[in-house]
Amino acid sequence: MTNKQIGQLFLATFVAILIIYSIFLGNVKTILLLLDATTYILIALGLSFVLWYYKRKLKTVEILDFNKNSNLTFQSTTLFFLFFQVIDYIYEGGFIGMISQWFFYWIMGIIAFIVITIINYYKNIQYYKQVLTHDPKYYPYES
Repeated sequence: MTNKQIGQLFLATFVAILIIYSIFLGNVKTILLLLDATTYILIALGLSFVLWYYKRKLKTVEILDFNKNSNLTFQSTTLFFLFFQVIDYIYEGGFIGMISQWFFYWIMGIIAFIVITIINYYKNIQYYKQVLTHDPKYYPYES
């Protein structure tokens, strides 16, 4: 999946979560759940600024994908999510408790995506430093 497709997927799931929350929990409970996640939202915003900084730094070069050999598949992610849905259903008091955790999972997914992208951009910066500068500290065996 491209970053644009992942962004569209996150937007679609956010809208779906809000619709389900408004149907089953009501507006007041939905707003309270969103306010409870304020800390995580602020963390995601802080990481977004770091991501924006790296994007600006790398806007003139081709971005290499150092994460393409990742073994994380959609199927394994879905199974991981379903496993925690069963645990939430048992420990959070049934269906309402289970769906109240969805926004938390959504925010954690965004944070994980941003961190993985930041790591990829950092690796790109290190790669281009090595390739473009020919600094002796990167090539210790050159004379």
